[in-house]
Amino acid sequence: MDILIADKLSASSVSALEALGANVTVNADAKAEDLAGIIGDNSILIVRSTKVNADCINAASNLSLIIRAGAGVNNIDLACASSRGIHVANCPGKNADAVAELALGLLIAADRRIVNASVDLRNGKWRKKEYGKAAGLKDRKLGVIGLGSIGLGLAKRAQALGMDVCAWSRSLTPEKAEALGFTYCADHMAVANVADAVSVHIAVNDQTKGMLNADFFGALKDNAIFINTSRGEVVDSAALQDAINNKGLRVGTDVFAGEPSGGEADFDQTDLAALVTATPHIGASTDQASEAIADEVVNIVRALKETGQPINVVNLRTKSSATSTLVVRHYNHVGVLAFVLDELRGANLNIEEMENTIFDGSEAALCTLKIDGEPDSALIEKISSNKEMIQVALL
Repeated sequence: MDILIADKLSASSVSALEALGANVTVNADAKAEDLAGIIGDNSILIVRSTKVNADCINAASNLSLIIRAGAGVNNIDLACASSRGIHVANCPGKNADAVAELALGLLIAADRRIVNASVDLRNGKWRKKEYGKAAGLKDRKLGVIGLGSIGLGLAKRAQALGMDVCAWSRSLTPEKAEALGFTYCADHMAVANVADAVSVHIAVNDQTKGMLNADFFGALKDNAIFINTSRGEVVDSAALQDAINNKGLRVGTDVFAGEPSGGEADFDQTDLAALVTATPHIGASTDQASEAIADEVVNIVRALKETGQPINVVNLRTKSSATSTLVVRHYNHVGVLAFVLDELRGANLNIEEMENTIFDGSEAALCTLKIDGEPDSALIEKISSNKEMIQVALL
């Protein structure tokens, strides 16, 4: 296996990958526009924030797996990777504690205006009277939008501070909410209507892009707190800035729409940053999270080597178009499956999924084929007539 790591990754993970027999090249300073020229014959590409675009994927002659050393995959062209049959995997949940910790820090900092107070002190201004104005978090209601591992982690931490939690998530039911000690909300607008503070933990996609818009911010209470450690694109930035100016919204954000992808870059959204408590997308950037993610990257590669299938793959089709299932019990001899596949091809039947299981002793096997059509009785009889067949059945 030839692996290109086009981002920063733990040195221990490089050693672990090499121990698996991989030839590892590290180019931690690679940029998106560089990848097409350096991907070469590598079969695995590992990135964190570096964008993997179609130019890179199409230039890769031997690429079979792209690993995002993090939770999201919005920096990878999934459609292009899928069209080339390239697995895309990620490391879900491994940075959850780190992001939840930062979200909690931003929540406290926004309530107590820690950043503004620090800046004033650095500029020689003692403004105790001004910065003594804070509602505090105990007994206030925190609304969590998106209750994955990060959102759940923040919610539990907030409960430890004495906050009440209300939540909405696609997977949350009233029963689950009750078991967690949360108030169930039917949608994100219901959260806005009741919460004193809101924290966002959703992926960006066609359904969520710009979801937190003027209507959402209009429903929030005056002087509410808004925290975003997910993706900047889920927020309508103009509506957010308007709510800051006109509703006294206190904001803590780790993300911005159209933010730079590298570790060092110019930043042009200073007008918004001047109004909020902000960090440069460092939610997952703790030593603990980095090591956990690095370990999971190694697990993904190990699974690929040992089974031929990586774990945590995000771009496999979830629903098959197969309309029938052909079960073939056969002797475990060379050429048996080739015969079956040739007969199906001759009948213009495409195989959508296929699994071949060998029984103890290695004499017999069971092959299950999901097909985009239904073999007729003549075809089944022809396959059954082969002396290598034990039983052929159409389910």
